[in-house]
Amino acid sequence: MKKLIGIVAALLLVASTAFAETTIKVNGSTTVLPIMQKVVEAYMKAHPDVKISVSGGGSGNGIKSLIDGSTDIAMASRAMEQKEIELAKSKGENPVQTVVAIDAIVPIVNPANKLEAINLAQLKDLYTGKITAWKDLGGTGPVVVISRDTSSGTYETWEHLVMKKERVFPGALMQASNGAVVQAVSKNKNAIGYVGLGYLDASTKPLTVDGVKATAETAKSKKYPISRDLYIYTNGAPSGAVKGLVDFLLGADGQKLVKEVGFVPLS
Repeated sequence: MKKLIGIVAALLLVASTAFAETTIKVNGSTTVLPIMQKVVEAYMKAHPDVKISVSGGGSGNGIKSLIDGSTDIAMASRAMEQKEIELAKSKGENPVQTVVAIDAIVPIVNPANKLEAINLAQLKDLYTGKITAWKDLGGTGPVVVISRDTSSGTYETWEHLVMKKERVFPGALMQASNGAVVQAVSKNKNAIGYVGLGYLDASTKPLTVDGVKATAETAKSKKYPISRDLYIYTNGAPSGAVKGLVDFLLGADGQKLVKEVGFVPLS
């Protein structure tokens, strides 16, 4: 009888293992978010035993989640800062960076705005509040400056490449996501904002910067002056189910999805 019970228990253990689900948490950049959502959708379809939750909130929040161990993968549109890496290590975490795509940050205006081109100096003057009227750039009406909030990796890249360490002026309207910037600019003929390449659509008009149009080619070659890499961070080198997802993202099928959502694949 004991032998029979043992066999039944073993069979139940095998069955429960066979149907066990693996859960992966992904958190962070709203720029990387559409890439990850598309990849996760395809990956879970092929791997129904793996459950993956994906949420945005900004690169800063994703990195914080990785540091405190509450997420498996942090999405980031900027590289982790040295102080963040040191904080993570002090808590026993070992952030490992993986580049997953290439992006360009594109200034956008309302389609009613006649402006087609702008340069880095003019962008800086707009976002420091030195230019407050479109007449200074050949247009009409007051300028409504829209920026990402400070938890955004896009904001930090903008601050580094456009603002040259100066802060966005307090009069700018701060938005929590790329999508919110697009919506705000599309509804205000006087607005200017900036978004990742994958968020361009017909509701807003992209501007060339320093005479260069943001495209996959100019972003990859870095000819476009506000180009950047997009990242994910894991605690240590990806392993187990997380490695499966990362390998899929970096493989041919995953990189095809990167292109489908409007960003630039690695090759």
